[in-house]
Amino acid sequence: MEPVRVVQGTAVPLDRSDVDTDQIIPAEWLKRVERTGFGRGLFATWRDEPGFVLNDERYAGATILVAGPNFGTGSSREHAVWAITDYGFKAVVSPRFGDIFRNNATKNGLVPVVVPPEVGERLMRAVEADPALEVTIDIERRTLAAPAAGIECEFPLDDATRERFLEGLDDIGITLRHTAAIDAYEARRPAWMPSTAR
Repeated sequence: MEPVRVVQGTAVPLDRSDVDTDQIIPAEWLKRVERTGFGRGLFATWRDEPGFVLNDERYAGATILVAGPNFGTGSSREHAVWAITDYGFKAVVSPRFGDIFRNNATKNGLVPVVVPPEVGERLMRAVEADPALEVTIDIERRTLAAPAAGIECEFPLDDATRERFLEGLDDIGITLRHTAAIDAYEARRPAWMPSTAR
């Protein structure tokens, strides 16, 4: 996982609430065995609608997804996060996330930014009005800002998750921080016990 300190760029306004993981990445996409290419399946059913926001070229290249409340509810498929990041988004802003989706996001380098409902609404309308609006998410300071729209707020992010982003640590990276302790433990284990040594 690459370190994430600041996410800055334009945003896509997904003005829908209660978006579940099946809507994010439909079930037929779950047959893939690789972890790449899911961006093509992001909101696949909705993208068949010509008026769907991802079909609007004014939002091309956006790195932030602004969603309504209850984003990422439903099944625990990690593919939903993979689809969002593969499409090019680095952060999702919402007043509320599904717990499992939020956990999957933090472990895969996608920043879930929880904002008060009124801030989410103001940001949604500001991005709709100006697709070129610059939004900055600062992980170290735990702030979201869109200065041109007069929006700035703090967002909650626990210290461990903040460190995970800043240091670019996935679960394996966190485990590898303890290599010396693991090696010492393995060295003193009785020979008859299972071992990681070859």
